[in-house]
Amino acid sequence: MERLPRQQYTKEFREQAVRLVLDQELTIPETAKRLAMSEKTLANWMFRARHGQLAGLGETRRPVTDREAEVSRLKRELAEARMERDILKKATAYFAKAQLPGTPS
Repeated sequence: MERLPRQQYTKEFREQAVRLVLDQELTIPETAKRLAMSEKTLANWMFRARHGQLAGLGETRRPVTDREAEVSRLKRELAEARMERDILKKATAYFAKAQLPGTPS
């Protein structure tokens, strides 16, 4: 399977994601799914937030332009669509094989 491209998040987005977990008492997997992001990334942010290090995260990176953010989002969507397509191809082949006469199911 193809890996999703690496996503870059703004400082505000990180803070809001952490607040969702803390204030609304959502689980990390549930919040990550709602935000379409990696559970591991959110877990790392939660760890840093609990140790007061979330604000310093990403300070060495240059700001992401709107165009770069859009390209990153589109790459992520394309990778997800390709994964779904590959799964559907395999499922189609499996069920087509089961429908052929003379083949064991």
